[in-house]
Parts: sequence; C-alpha cells; structure tokens
Amino acid sequence: MSHAHPELRNPPALAADGLRVTALGGLGEIGRNMTVFEHAGKLLIVDCGVLFPEEHQPGVDVILPDFTSIRDRMDDVVAIVLTHGHEDHIGGVPYLLQERRDIPLIGSKLTLAFIDAKLKEHKIKPVTRQVAEGDELTLGPFDLEFLAVNHSIPDALAVAIRTAAGLVLHTGDFKMDQFPLDRRITDLRGFARLGEEGVDLFLTDSTNAEVPGFTLSEEELTPAIDQVFRTAPKRVIVSSFASHVHRIQQVLDAAHHHGRKVAFVGRSMVRNMGIARDLGYLNIPKGLVVDLKVLENLPANKVAVICTGSQGEPMAALARMANRDHVIRIEEGDTVLLASSLIPGNENAIYRIINELTRWGANVVHKGNAKVHVSGHASAGELVYCYNIVKPRNVMPVHGEWRHLRSNADLAIKTGVHPKGVVVAEDGVVVDLVGGRVSITGKVPAGNVFVDGMTVGGVTEASLKDRRTLAEEGVITVVAIVDADTGKLVEPPDFLARGFVHDETTFDAVVPLIEQALARAAEEGVGTALQLEQLIQRAVGTWAHKAYRRSPMVIPVVVDA
Repeated sequence: MSHAHPELRNPPALAADGLRVTALGGLGEIGRNMTVFEHAGKLLIVDCGVLFPEEHQPGVDVILPDFTSIRDRMDDVVAIVLTHGHEDHIGGVPYLLQERRDIPLIGSKLTLAFIDAKLKEHKIKPVTRQVAEGDELTLGPFDLEFLAVNHSIPDALAVAIRTAAGLVLHTGDFKMDQFPLDRRITDLRGFARLGEEGVDLFLTDSTNAEVPGFTLSEEELTPAIDQVFRTAPKRVIVSSFASHVHRIQQVLDAAHHHGRKVAFVGRSMVRNMGIARDLGYLNIPKGLVVDLKVLENLPANKVAVICTGSQGEPMAALARMANRDHVIRIEEGDTVLLASSLIPGNENAIYRIINELTRWGANVVHKGNAKVHVSGHASAGELVYCYNIVKPRNVMPVHGEWRHLRSNADLAIKTGVHPKGVVVAEDGVVVDLVGGRVSITGKVPAGNVFVDGMTVGGVTEASLKDRRTLAEEGVITVVAIVDADTGKLVEPPDFLARGFVHDETTFDAVVPLIEQALARAAEEGVGTALQLEQLIQRAVGTWAHKAYRRSPMVIPVVVDA
C-alpha cells in the first residue's frame, strides 16, 4: 500500500499509453472533491466542489481546489462530470468556469438544475449535457458510462471511464440503500458487469469506511420523524441540508399527515425545493406549503418550518433563530428537529446552537437522541460487498480524511486486492495507471484557495494567522515621534490597544525598552522609518510575551520629527 511522500516533485511526462489521475481536493478532507483524469493529451474533470471553513479560518466563505496545475491547459479539458448536486461536489464549478466558460458540464437532470441556478448568480450561462443511468458518452479519448447510485440526494451517478490505458470506475458518493424513498437503488448489476469486463482502477467513497456493517435505510427514519410531529405540543422547526430532497419529503409527508402547514425558510432551501418540486422530485400536496406570514396566524400546533443551518452556519436561519436575530423567535414548547449529520469540524458550532435553542425552551431532537438521520455514504460492509463484486486490479480510496482513506484501503486489501495496487494519496499527488499497474509519480500544487467575499485567493495562511492573532491576542498600536538627528523619542510613545487587557500603567514598563532599542539603532546607524518600526515591533512583542504570556499583533508607527 503506497502513500504520499513530502519529497515528491513535479511528475514526468505521462506515458503515451498511460492514464494520469490527480485529486485536487477530497483526499485528507471532507469536501472540495475534484479529480482530474489525463489521457492522450486531454483532461476530464470529475466534480469540482468546495470545502467549508473551520473556526480557525475566520472570515473565509468557502475553500476551493487549487487550479494552478491545469490553468494553462484549460483548452485540453473536454468536460466536467458532476456525480451529484451537493456543494462539496459542485460548489467550485462557477470559479472553474471563470477560467474557461464553455467547458461542458455533464450531469443528471437534478444536478444540472442545481448548478444552473448557482451559475445564474455568477452570471454564467453554461454549456450542459444531461445524462442518466445507462447512458454512454464519448468525450475525446474518454468513453463514459453512467450508473445509478443511491445517496442522500436524488439522481446521483457513478461513472465508468474507458480509455486505452484501462477501465476506471468512480463511485462518486454512494450507499446501498435497499429501500430508498425513490426506489432507485445502486446499480450493483452494473458494478458486477464492469467487474467481469475488468476494472483497472476503482475510486471509492471512503467517508464511512470506519463504520462497521451497513448504513441504515432512509425508510427506517419515518417512524421517528412521524413521532416528532405527533407529539410536539407547539411549532416544529426542521433544519436540514438544502439539497436533501428525500429527507424533506419525509418531513412534508409527516406534516401533511398531522395537519400542519409548512413554510420553507432560507434562500438555498426555497430555491432548491422549488427546483425539486418543478422537476417532479418532490411531491408537495396542494395547499401544504404556504408563505411564512401565513403561519403567523395559525395555532402553534398547526405550524411547521423547514429551514437551513443544520451545520451551525452563523448566517443561516437556525443560527439566527438561536441568537434571537430572526423573525421566528423560539418559544417554550417549540420542537427543533436537526435532520442531518455532523460534518467533522462543525461539532462545536452545532452544539452551541443546540444549547441556545434549549435555553429559549425548545426541545431539540437530533441524531444523538433520536433516529432522525442516516448517512448517505456506504459503510464498511457495503464497501467490502462492492470490492467482492467489482474485483478491481487497483484501488484508490477517495472522499475522506486520512483515517477514512486508510480504513478503506485496508478493506480493499482484505478482499484480495494486492497491497501494491492500493494507493492512499493526498491532494495533489499524481497517480499514473500504466500497463495495468498504478504508481505515484509526482505531486502538483493543491493548497487551499480561500474565497473571502468577492476576493478569490487573496487571503493566505499568513493573513488568516493575523486574523487569529487579532481575535485571540488583541492588537497594540505604538505611535512614536522620533528625532531624525538624534534617533531619540521626542516624547513618550502613545499606545492604542484593542483586545489586549491593560490599564493606564500597563505600558510604562515597555517605554525604556523602546528607548534602548532606538539608542542601539542610533549607534549602529540604523535610521529609516521602516527599520525603526521593526525594532519597536520586536521590543513590544518580546515584552508582551515575557510579561503577559500573550502575543498581540503590534503595529508600530514612527513619525519623523
């Protein structure tokens, strides 16, 4: 079993009969999924998603894959294949199309509808090609075949990629629910047929590889959701992913059964459910969904709200309700149902919201205390099942953190895949399939690209460090008037501090240190404003660390007298 090495360099030219696979996102993380396939001088991209920021990345909206390695080869891209409509698989597409707007987007009906609505906000009219399970399509040197897979969103697809270098099967995100709400099961017969043909490289979803057994069916949640609506004394407020059409269908059915009117709240929720309804993926009984203002005139026990914010996003509807910053004010006796999982990294934000909702008197029902959510990803038992019917020659686990990728690799080896044929890589690592064998041949840039408001890529790790320092340590601004001839202070410096605990005498001790630094500078002939500012910054920073065990941001301003 191979893995990435930090000493890897740029890869050599690809062998004429080879296939190159480079993940620019989705390996070692949950999100930002993007894989580039290269063969015969052409590129095929599968998915282009975003990663949502964690608490240590303040001010960042989303995180994109790094397009550096393909930026000068945009004309070689034959298409972007989108396996399904989740943000971590389609959210980066508008930014990639800024590089070249006419790259064809290939996907199912619902997936293309979701991405089309997103691209309208970016004023991009895409070139699209709708496909469904069973369809075959040739794009340059790539022959594609699409297979149905079950996931937590309708219309998800796996894709088989045939080239002269071999056959690749990419599962996308999937599970093997035998009783899905739309009765569209994962095409295991198709997987087995491809296995008989000979799968040279199997890219498999790793998200639940650590979870033993089989993922529960969506159907098993219906009783728990129904119980919430049956027993809730007042309003029911449901928070879910804005793309989880199946879950929202279950909520709508329960609300209708118990005589509650429903309103959608949150821009993405209203948009996506409107699309799903118009395309026939969501069945809404006539008169069930009403405007939010209508609910204000109904008894509390006849009201249900479906909103965004299941991951604790600070600006989403649920967080604003918890913070008393929303037209819907949580009251004693309300029931809040979190019909979603906890994405790693979001736990603190979610529990903080649960605490606030409980504080205002709500009964919060979530995955931890009721069976109200199942994962959309295959557990270990399902992955083993797939390995046994596909019998791949080589395996590359995708979509997961390191622990998930490792667990998935171990499962592949246990089913008989040779350890040398199992590649555990990270973002940017280049994997070549030549002569039926895989090997790591190099590495390309694949760092985080931060979107901050209207700025893409302007925020760096250094600027995020500055933001964390400001948030955690505070800032001290030092204004020093220095005599240009003597290099001495004309008067004591002024200190302006924010977020750094101090009183009137706090900075008295640092003034002599600044004077000493300036005196040394005068002796050594150091006299430019920039050099003096650096000396003052170092003196104040050292003093703050020694005296207070703090490392505030120090902003020196030297005025030449």
